[in-house]
Amino acid sequence: MAEPSGAEWCKKFPGSRSVDDLAEPFRTSVKAFLAALTNAGAQVAINATLRPPERAYLMHFAWEIARNGLSPSEVPPKTGVDIEWDHTGAVQAAEDMVEGYGMRAEAVLDGNHMKGLAIDMEVSWTGSIELVDAHGAARTITSPRGNANPALQAVGLTYGVQKLSVAIDEPHWSIDGH
Repeated sequence: MAEPSGAEWCKKFPGSRSVDDLAEPFRTSVKAFLAALTNAGAQVAINATLRPPERAYLMHFAWEIARNGLSPSEVPPKTGVDIEWDHTGAVQAAEDMVEGYGMRAEAVLDGNHMKGLAIDMEVSWTGSIELVDAHGAARTITSPRGNANPALQAVGLTYGVQKLSVAIDEPHWSIDGH
């Protein structure tokens, strides 16, 4: 029997936060970038790596209903996910899911997270740091002190870890910037 949508679905089909769950060669690239960040004195909080397709489905359609006005009756079913989207209070239930997932942007149905080719992480530091790029060149990184820093993003790119250009999804880095 299908269960109505709502925040309790956020606990089902958990994603990973482990770098070891990423696909090669991206895993090695991320580990090298993280080591350089740690050596420079930056702090890194990993929020997500590998995402099951069922979780992506739930995230995607919760956003579509809550933020884009999709009618719950229009959501296609997904094998293995026995959810009822169309019920009393469905829009609020979808919003509760968006909030429960901590979403800042719409999740795609078949993106890099499902392939182990993306990582959501928050990078921060105080003052300035000397960050060594993949070619061995030290770069001074100052402000802004986080993922939006263009110099930080340039160093990440030398490791094959590219920041998503859309500011709305601040923690998203991947193999190709998507």
